[in-house]
Amino acid sequence: MQEIRLQKYMADAGIASRRKSEELIAQGRVEVDGVVVTAPGTRLKGTEAVKVDGKEIRPAQKKVYILLNKPVGYITSAKDQFSRKTVLDLVCGVSERIYPVGRLDYDTSGLILLTNDGQLTNKLTHPRHEVNKVYVAVTDGAFTEEDARKLRAGIMVEGYTTAPALVRIIEKGGKTSVVEITIHEGRNRQVRKMFETLGHHVLGLKRTAIGPVGIGGLEEGKWRFLSKDEIDLLKK
Repeated sequence: MQEIRLQKYMADAGIASRRKSEELIAQGRVEVDGVVVTAPGTRLKGTEAVKVDGKEIRPAQKKVYILLNKPVGYITSAKDQFSRKTVLDLVCGVSERIYPVGRLDYDTSGLILLTNDGQLTNKLTHPRHEVNKVYVAVTDGAFTEEDARKLRAGIMVEGYTTAPALVRIIEKGGKTSVVEITIHEGRNRQVRKMFETLGHHVLGLKRTAIGPVGIGGLEEGKWRFLSKDEIDLLKK
């Protein structure tokens, strides 16, 4: 086996994404051949015994790719210290250890991907790849073309300027509006903060696509395996 970085080994074992695995390593929760390792760049030959929180792990043999339509009220985590419901509670009959790709806020619904493929997770979540994410927001008030123009140009939010967004007004009413927005950044609650900067409170938010893969007609709370074509498109 070719040498592999410890965090990639952990991601391939379905423990977490590479970045999250680096955090686990830094927290002193990972052992290699009985020795606690805190350096994420540690390289393995593949013959070592690796443990996370005292439990031995091995790279997953079968890669699993799932698309889930997350309801509001679930967190995108493998487990929660406050015993809240997680997206994994909605997936039954899958024996492989999977984890969410990126995050979706507790009060946001829509498309979330689940996998044990650390390499794909890294590709979809690392900022340098600029993977588009599409959201549909229901806002209060009449969302105007001037509002859309500002989002398309990038606006100042909490000390940083957002990247230009793609914006389409689906429905504009007096009390509420429906707006589709496409961004490639992934800052905490970014879409909500962008609208709030313009004076519009987000009443509902749903993610409908990540890159080339859309949620389609999948019912809320349901999930399905990605097709081979969808997986290939994401990997490209």
